[in-house]
Amino acid sequence: MKRFLLFSLALLPLLLTRCGVSRQLTEAKALGDCRYAIRSADSITLAGYDIRQFRNMKDMSDFNPVKYPRIAAGLLTRNVPLDARINLGITNPTNRNAAINQLEYRILLAGQELFNGFINQRVAVPAGGGQTVVPIKINANAFQLLTDAKTRDAFAQFVSNLAGSDDTKASRVTIKIKPTLDLGNKAIDYPGYITIEQDVTNKILFGQ
Repeated sequence: MKRFLLFSLALLPLLLTRCGVSRQLTEAKALGDCRYAIRSADSITLAGYDIRQFRNMKDMSDFNPVKYPRIAAGLLTRNVPLDARINLGITNPTNRNAAINQLEYRILLAGQELFNGFINQRVAVPAGGGQTVVPIKINANAFQLLTDAKTRDAFAQFVSNLAGSDDTKASRVTIKIKPTLDLGNKAIDYPGYITIEQDVTNKILFGQ
């Protein structure tokens, strides 16, 4: 009896690890079955200027170097910082809790990667229609988007939408999420990305 008890105690960490792995896999899979939508954006600046200053911008020619000298300087130094927080809403329609402890994210505009980063905190969405909002921070260099002929018009349109302009088309934004499973001392990436594509309109600044 004593040997059996000692054997059971020796197996307990392994059993707990397996249970923990199984739970993580179930929660990660449920996260892949959730619905995602960009709810709002805030704290947005371009080269240190409040994004609302570009509300009336029509195209790249409106980045007047006299009016916006920090943008002009950034183009010369090839560094035009874009800072923002995008609030991503997650809804869980499944009958399983969805959760993850860490995830990688990539944000793309017109097929060009704008920024990538990590969230190192637990994200949990209760089953049966539970909801949560995950803030995703952007600290990107917009130089390439501003100067590449393939992306500069899309970027100008994106800035107009973030600024709340009434006279612009929606911007197609892609967010790719890759959850990471914590398997003891080893981190395993979720197979593939959860991809969210959304048309960002001028109402995003106000969460409408």
